[in-house]
Amino acid sequence: MQTLQTAPLKNTLLTHESAVAAVRLVVQEALTPKVQDIDLKGEYPADILTQLGEAGAFAHAVSPDFGGTGLGLRATIQAIEEVSKVCVSTGFMTWCQVACTWYLQKTHNTALASTLLPDIVTGQKLAGTGLSNPMKHFADIEKIALTAVPVEGGFEISGMLPWVSNLGPGHEFGVAAKIADSDEYLMAVVSDALEGLTLRCNAHFIALEGTGTYSCVFRQVFVPHDRVLAAPCETYVRCIRPGFILTQVGMGLGLVDNCIELIRRSNQRLGHVNQFLDDQADDLALDLQMARERTYALADRLDACTGAVEDIALIREVIQARIAGSELSLRTAQSAMLHAGARAYVHGSAPERKLREAYFVAIVTPALKQLKKMLHALPEPALVA
Repeated sequence: MQTLQTAPLKNTLLTHESAVAAVRLVVQEALTPKVQDIDLKGEYPADILTQLGEAGAFAHAVSPDFGGTGLGLRATIQAIEEVSKVCVSTGFMTWCQVACTWYLQKTHNTALASTLLPDIVTGQKLAGTGLSNPMKHFADIEKIALTAVPVEGGFEISGMLPWVSNLGPGHEFGVAAKIADSDEYLMAVVSDALEGLTLRCNAHFIALEGTGTYSCVFRQVFVPHDRVLAAPCETYVRCIRPGFILTQVGMGLGLVDNCIELIRRSNQRLGHVNQFLDDQADDLALDLQMARERTYALADRLDACTGAVEDIALIREVIQARIAGSELSLRTAQSAMLHAGARAYVHGSAPERKLREAYFVAIVTPALKQLKKMLHALPEPALVA
């Protein structure tokens, strides 16, 4: 495999274009040949994730003070998008890694950020999110899974998280827990290196099998104060949630881009009959371009936020962009199946994989139904007199 000659983290002239090009090189050289193994055999691509880290894929939402590029959320989404064009499983793990950097970038615990961020940014240490259950809990969908009991020097956390991705021995991941005998919550970064924390692999999925997804069992796991991101964490969650949601759109943008390419390929042979299908490549490409422009503009606006995002109109637009990404993914993946016809119905075909991946984009937390619930719960925008 070709060796990357210039690592973006060391490139003082880094631009959005050169950042995307560096990620694209890893995707072409390392990821593309392994897609089938990741998807069908469930291989976890640890080496590829490390190479993506070296290419700067996880670094753009992080300031140079902590080893990042500081290019912002637009470049972050573009990196996830570039990976997801070829493999949404790896695009999802890229997002998981990015989400953990986002938590650490936004914490006031700068000692923790200084300790963990440089290695997570470069992919030398891999990381997950662990916030599926808390995000559902804060949306009044399910009960919080973890409880934190204050003890000398920190907290003891107990409970079980059903599925956390991009995990393995020594990986870091964020968690939220309800503080016992209070109405408050905390967020922290933990690892299976902590005594009492066990990872279990107990499920097989129709897609995203090679994503290092485990159940995490906490038995009075001592989490010291120096691993706490925020306690209480209400303001902190309001700070990280919009970026958490918006960066997921990169998975959908990349998937849709590749589905349109598959449609165009199918039309080289079947265009004479495919012309009668409702969703055509040019129409979908226009919708993709509008979705990109909207998402990138929102990313730039979130970059300008230095604390908790209180702008309800901005939050509403972020949720709407994520909804649009899910719905466009489903629509375009279905169109790719229909354009390809019987060839798409062969297990392991590219359109079949894209269809399974599209359902994941719509189901991963916050799922499409949760996003619509969140949108419904937001205050109505003020009427202009």
